[in-house]
Amino acid sequence: MKVAIIPVTPFQQNCTLIWDEETGKGVVIDPGGDVPQILEVLEHEKIDVERILITHGHIDHVGGAAELRDALDVDVEGPHEADRMLMERVAEQAIQFGLPAAKGCEPDRWLEEGDTVDIAGMEFDVLHCPGHAPGHVVFVNQEAKFAILGDVLFNGSIGRTDLPGGDHATLLASIKNKILPLGDDVSFLCGHGDHSTIGEERRNNPFLKGL
Repeated sequence: MKVAIIPVTPFQQNCTLIWDEETGKGVVIDPGGDVPQILEVLEHEKIDVERILITHGHIDHVGGAAELRDALDVDVEGPHEADRMLMERVAEQAIQFGLPAAKGCEPDRWLEEGDTVDIAGMEFDVLHCPGHAPGHVVFVNQEAKFAILGDVLFNGSIGRTDLPGGDHATLLASIKNKILPLGDDVSFLCGHGDHSTIGEERRNNPFLKGL
């Protein structure tokens, strides 16, 4: 499994490409914008994209999803349907944050707790982790001890909860009940900034003290 991260939009959101080096088959996670740049990397690495995965409906994670789906002719999967309103209002979000025009994106498949998704030939469990956004989902492969956490948990921080649909207590509950039990040896990628491990954040993340 290979991973490439492309920071997109002025928010420097980590659009993530994950693919199987042998087969070339892979996914794009959270194409928030800058689609020509994403397509350039896909072509350079010769990645055969099977699907686009969305962790949640904020503009910096989904702003380029409709354009990329049209370019690649693949399905969009996620987030949880609790983010339907955000997904429908992508154009309004773009205006609100001063970003280039973007189209709303109706997923081909909404995801729920207990679903699985295929990422580079590996099966990842879907966990619903609201708090940053009502329909936020994360992807976990326990065998590989690897997770994609979007904007739930960061290296040294957590997702902001002052946006519509955000709730601080709900986010902390998601982290406490869904993320920390994954185990300290699980490495994760997040929506912004550097990767980390659950153990590192349990020990040193100031927002997790007392959890």
